Amino acid sequence: MPAYHSNLQFAKSIANMGLMPLKSTSKVRGPAPKLPPNAEQDVIDEAIYFYRANIFFRNYEINSDADRTLIYVTLYIQECLKKLARAQTKEQGKKEMYTLAVAAFDIPGDPGFPLNAMYAKPQTRQEADQMKSYMQQIRHETGERLVEKVYGSDNKLNKWWICYSKRRFMEKSLSAPGK
Repeated sequence: MPAYHSNLQFAKSIANMGLMPLKSTSKVRGPAPKLPPNAEQDVIDEAIYFYRANIFFRNYEINSDADRTLIYVTLYIQECLKKLARAQTKEQGKKEMYTLAVAAFDIPGDPGFPLNAMYAKPQTRQEADQMKSYMQQIRHETGERLVEKVYGSDNKLNKWWICYSKRRFMEKSLSAPGK
């Protein structure tokens, strides 16, 4: 059975990562275009929806630049679940997600980025800044939405999400070993 791929359309890429439109649920600004009002889901919703199925794949065939964005969001969800597994309350989970979103991270082309073979290095400093800003925006949005999914309406951890916190997508991780 093949992995799930992004069905979303995009107009622009940064290096070879799709600059996908996002729903504006947070107050975080960034270079992502706004999603049209009639659209039901964005790349973050899609990654959260497909996460529990895609996490089991060791290989992932990239069909478009949108898939690279989906891969990055999936790997970031993996990091979020590791942090949320240790948080006892929803408020503590929100703080953990904010801390993770603002923490220093590598972009394609940096020596510490785990998927340099799949992503192109930004050509200019402006493109690198735009990519970093876009990834920052994705990290904030994903963390906020994931907290709502993982804690639900009763403010207790959902064991059916947390049980995936130890799994690794494509045997990769955005964090360094031991973190």
